[in-house]
Order: sequence, then structure tokens, then C-alpha cells
Amino acid sequence: MKKFKEIIKNLDKIKEKAEAIKFRISKEKKSNWKKICVEKQTTLTSLIIDSVENRILDQERKEILAFIEKQDNLFVKIETNINQVARIANGQKFISEIELGKFSEKLAEIVQLKKEQNKIFGKIYSMLAK
Repeated sequence: MKKFKEIIKNLDKIKEKAEAIKFRISKEKKSNWKKICVEKQTTLTSLIIDSVENRILDQERKEILAFIEKQDNLFVKIETNINQVARIANGQKFISEIELGKFSEKLAEIVQLKKEQNKIFGKIYSMLAK
């Protein structure tokens, strides 16, 4: 029964997209748009619709999700290192220069990620504000 409902739902989506719009454009402009599509890894239809509707392009959305995933993975590693530093400090009542150096490197990575995050969020907010 689930399969049947999925098929019906997909057929409804196809019916929704049954309309076509034709417009004239120079070969040069079409070629340029296709290059943009290749760079952004999207279709010409998606590029036009997303541009007209001021939506975030699929590729940009993928980049944002990839960044968030990378950030999450790095924060897990950093949390692990912070816990290791805390264990060492509690057990030995001091932190060696090597451990302190590793800790400082991870904190520098956090600062860099926060800068990247703020740039991406700035882009998102400016797109949403339009």
C-alpha cells in the first residue's frame, strides 16, 4: 500500500510540472548560463527558477550542509581533546608544553571555523533578506 501511495504522489508531482515556458535568448548567453550550471552543479531549469524566486541554489545548500557536518566532526574531536587535557591536568596537576600546544591548535581551528560560519550565515541572511 505504501508503494502505491508513493507512485500516486510522484505522478501528482509530475502533473504539477507539466507546464513549460519558452523564451528567446542568445546562444552566447545560453552557453554562459550552462557554464554557470556546470560550476554550480545544477540544472538550467533550477538555476532560472532559483534565481527568479531568490532562493538558495542547491549547490550552495549542499555547501552549507557540508560545512555544518565538517564543523560538527571537528567539534567532536575538540571536545575529546578538551576532556583529555582536563583529565591530565586533574591527574598530574599540570599540563605539559606538548599538550598545551595541541590544545592551542584546536582552539585556533575553532576560531577559523567560527569565521567561516559567520561568512556563510551572512550570505544566508542577506539572501533571506531580499
